[in-house]
Amino acid sequence: MSRRLDDLRHTIGSTLARAIFRLPAPLLARVAGRMPEVPGQALDLKLGFLLRATAALRLDTIEHLSPGAARARSGRSLRLLAGRRPAGVSVQERTMPGPGGPLQLRIYTPGQVVRPAPAILYLHGGGFVIGDLDTHDAPCAYLAHESGCVVVSLAYRLAPEHRFPAAVDDALAGFRWLADHADALGLDPARLAVGGDSAGGNLAAVIAQLATREAWTARPCFQLLIYPATDMRREHASHREFASGYVLNATLLDWFLGHYLRSDADLTDPRASPLLAPDLHGLPPAYVAVAGFDPLRDEGRAYAERLRAAGVAVQLDCHDALVHGFISLGDGIAAAAAALTTAARALRAALVPAPGL
Repeated sequence: MSRRLDDLRHTIGSTLARAIFRLPAPLLARVAGRMPEVPGQALDLKLGFLLRATAALRLDTIEHLSPGAARARSGRSLRLLAGRRPAGVSVQERTMPGPGGPLQLRIYTPGQVVRPAPAILYLHGGGFVIGDLDTHDAPCAYLAHESGCVVVSLAYRLAPEHRFPAAVDDALAGFRWLADHADALGLDPARLAVGGDSAGGNLAAVIAQLATREAWTARPCFQLLIYPATDMRREHASHREFASGYVLNATLLDWFLGHYLRSDADLTDPRASPLLAPDLHGLPPAYVAVAGFDPLRDEGRAYAERLRAAGVAVQLDCHDALVHGFISLGDGIAAAAAALTTAARALRAALVPAPGL
């Protein structure tokens, strides 16, 4: 009975979301009422109304579920407004050996790509507990389409079945595999980037740090970090300011980290909290995007600032009207689609030479 109720709520939520996005802006403004604001920021109108509706239907709560049930519910929710693969992007499924067994990869190749092509290893978000290749299928395809780069999405092991540092180990193995197979895949080994959103942004930052510190032969040439988790201590002001009401909340963060970390000792391990690494000199250039209404906002900014202070070239964008998880909202929220486009263009600028050069 509870599964039927859950499915019914999701169906209602899907229908409601589509209806919301068809409303004229003046009517939506009247129905929605006053949107939350912080100094210098106002929440996107459609997004704010959608958050209120999903909260009323309890579609935004997974922390009371088992990890398996949470994956099932969030899998449907994350795909709801993510859109579809753009035309012209080809997709290939692969498997690679991982530290704990075979790992799945999904490779997105844009049309008319020039070989050897630039590529990015992409790590999906989901608090290290949820998320998979399917939840991030449309965003990864869009990233390939707009950047002109091959996107290699990796399904790393999830917690609590595989706690920290299993995801880190898989991410490191994924980049090494990509570098080792660059020639066979028609990729340029000198133009391999790492990237991800949320938990995936955390893993991408860790790859860049360890590859640099350990002087790997093949290292990432660029980092694409979208609302990355960089400090598991959660002491920044945005964690208090947005503790509830904006998709990612304090209770959900407790649930994620309770499943992922082995003990409090892991909180300050730089492989879990890359912001706490003692030295960031020599890291590859980075694009960092944060959302204005996100508990992770300030730690993402802090990481960008530390990179810049270490002499690393950084582009930092704060999308003031958005919330955590915005790359999965591009099919209904114009500001979210624009934010993902901006990230894709940053990747293109870093890895794809301008015509004639």
